[in-house]
This record gives sequence, C-alpha cells and structure tokens, in this order.
Amino acid sequence: FRRAHTLTVLFILTCALGYVTLLEETPQDTAYNTKRGIVASILVFLCFGVTQAKDGPFSRPHPAYWRFWLCVSVVYELFLIFILFQTVQDGRQFMKYIDPHLGVPLPERDYGGNCLIYDPGNGTDPFHNIWDKLDGFVPAHFFGWYLKTLMIRDWWMCMIISVMFEFLEYSLEHQLPNFSECWWDHWIMDVILCNGLGIYCGMKTLSWLSLKTYKWQGLWNIPTYKGKMKRIVFQFTPYSWVKFEWKPASSLRRWLAVCGIIFVFLLAELNTFYLKFVLWMPPEHYLVLLRLVFFVNVGGVAMREIYDFMDDPKFHKKLGQQAWLVAAITATEFLIVVKYDPYTLTLSLPFYITQCWILGIILVLTWTAWRFFIRDITLRYKEIRRQKQEHRHEKDKCLSNGDGHSALLDELNGNKLRERKL
Repeated sequence: FRRAHTLTVLFILTCALGYVTLLEETPQDTAYNTKRGIVASILVFLCFGVTQAKDGPFSRPHPAYWRFWLCVSVVYELFLIFILFQTVQDGRQFMKYIDPHLGVPLPERDYGGNCLIYDPGNGTDPFHNIWDKLDGFVPAHFFGWYLKTLMIRDWWMCMIISVMFEFLEYSLEHQLPNFSECWWDHWIMDVILCNGLGIYCGMKTLSWLSLKTYKWQGLWNIPTYKGKMKRIVFQFTPYSWVKFEWKPASSLRRWLAVCGIIFVFLLAELNTFYLKFVLWMPPEHYLVLLRLVFFVNVGGVAMREIYDFMDDPKFHKKLGQQAWLVAAITATEFLIVVKYDPYTLTLSLPFYITQCWILGIILVLTWTAWRFFIRDITLRYKEIRRQKQEHRHEKDKCLSNGDGHSALLDELNGNKLRERKL
C-alpha cells in the first residue's frame, strides 16, 4: 500500500514537471535547457528509486532515507563513467557546467616548509607555524574520524587506517605537494589529536549505543510531551545494535577480507586528494564536501553489508548492493585519476620509500604464511603427537596387571621358563 501511494506521488511529480515546462516559454539557451533537463531526469529517477529500490540493513530514521542514498550512488557512478570517457580537457571544462568557477588550474598548497614549533626569529608570534596550519581541515579530520569509527566499529582497524594514511602521505608527497607536512603535523596534530580524539569519541558513542536499551514504543502511546520529544530524537538512533567483531586472525578468509577493507578505505581517502588535483577543484569547494557527506552515508551501509556477509554467509549469501556500488565508485574514481594525469601518478617513488614498502609487504606476507599455514601445520603436528602419546599411555595402562608388572613382561618370563624345561 505504501509503495502504491509513493508511486502516486511519483506520477504527480512527473505531471507537475511536465506542466511547468508547458506553461513557461522554453529559453533558447541550450546549456541551460540541458542542465535543467538533466536535473529533472535525476529527480524523477531518485523519486522512483526511493519508492521502489530494495531496502538495506538500516531502518532508521527511515528505510526511504537509505534507498535515497543508494540511488544517489547510482547517479554518482554514472557521472563518473561519463567523466571517464571524456578527454582530459573536456572533462575539466565540463565541471564549469556545475560551477563556472571550476575548470581553472589551481596551485597546490604546501603544508611543509618551516617546521619549527617555536620560531624564535619571529618576535611577534613565535608559534605562527602552528596557527598557520590550524585551518578548516582540523575539525574536518576530527568529525571525519568520528564518523568513520561509527562505520568501522573497531579501535584497531581505525588506528591502522589512520597511521597507514600518514605513511602514504610521506610516500606520495613527491607527487602531490598537498601531502607535504611537518612531522608534528603528521603525528601530533593528525594522528594523536584530530584522528585519535575522533576515534576515542566514536568508541565512546559505540559503547553507549551497545549498552542502550532498544525497546521501542509508538509515539502516540507515550503519555508525556517530554517522552514524545525523546522518542522523536531516538528515531535517529539505530533500531537495534550489532557489535562488529572482525577477528581478522581467526581465519585466512577474514584476514584477506579485512585487508581488502583497509585497502579500499585508503584508496578512497587518496582519491579525495587526487580527484581534486586532476579535476582542478579547490579543497574548500562544496563538491569536495558533498563527496565526503556522500561517502559517510553510503559507507556505513556498505560496512554493515560486508560484516553481515563475513559473519553469517549462510544467511547473507551474497554481498549487499551498496557495498558493490561503493567498490565500483572507488575503482572508477581511481581510473579517472589514472587517465587524467598518468604522469603524476607514475612518478617513481624515492629509493628509501620503495625499500620501506617492500620490507612492510614482506613482513605482512611472512606473518600471513606463519599464522595461517606454518603455525597451523605445527599445531596439527603437535596435536597428533600428543594424541599418539596419550594413546600409548592408555595402552600401557590397559596392559598393566594389578602388581605393577605389565602383562607383556609376565608373558616373556613364562616363555623363558618353558624354554628351560624343554
């Protein structure tokens, strides 16, 4: 009944759009008409998807909200595919249709340079280096990692991704000057203060959500106004709670899955910087912020679908639709970066950086081989040896007679006596 009702709304919306276009005189501006037609088509598709798309794992604040972001994922992926098939110049100039200020090459800001925390040469403000780096990205780092913690729901995975991204910034600062930062900007401001505080607050929120009582009551069944307002606020909290226990070392399948999640997370983070570099978008542009808001909404659903598929593959026999779309979007963004600026992307790593990454990969592969192959073979061999020893001990116990001499020794002595008599 609800879907039929929403289909009626879709029909009314389509008729209203058609009626508006018939009433007004169509402008002779081809670019304006094209933009308006594309926006109207997207709105109709989103309205259809919100009413007819498949529900995801989340039901709060409303399933239609998550269906909307699923349809936005489809629209965004189609947009990326369109950009991918344009020439580099046409793709950059196409961004002018979204914002006329785009399509202009922008200088990258270098956050490195003078890395003195206390600069005695500056008598006016010796701490000017710190204040220069306290821009809008500081609260963005904090809130970003707070929301990522709510998505991942694991302290160690969040810390590994946070630290790994700083190593990636060290490794790729020869490609993007934006990655060049002072050491204290990397480890004190980013990892410890912004990211660490965001992860800590996120884990505290997860602890509160896991302890919260999930017993829902209808709004009109609550007698007091205070209770009604509290119920309305709690509508934006989860309907029920699932604690994520990734257990990456429990099996090879889960270990590879967790490594894949970390890899996609880091690639999506890198795409943020490389996309704005190749498409000439300033860091503070609203499109960059909208992309981050988009990933916050679709990433939470994707992580839940991945965890359900890993934790209970018998019930969840295939990976969720939002998880597949997020993976496709991340891969398409990376392909755009490769096509639009292959020169920057293929700048060779410094030799010492290459050595560090090779050493890290060897250590990870060595640990994987030891944990899931060598250790299992060793434990299996020890278990077989222990079972054989127990079996031998039980056999000796069964063959033992009451006076403490084995029946086998008595039999040997009897054979010797018979030989002497003969």
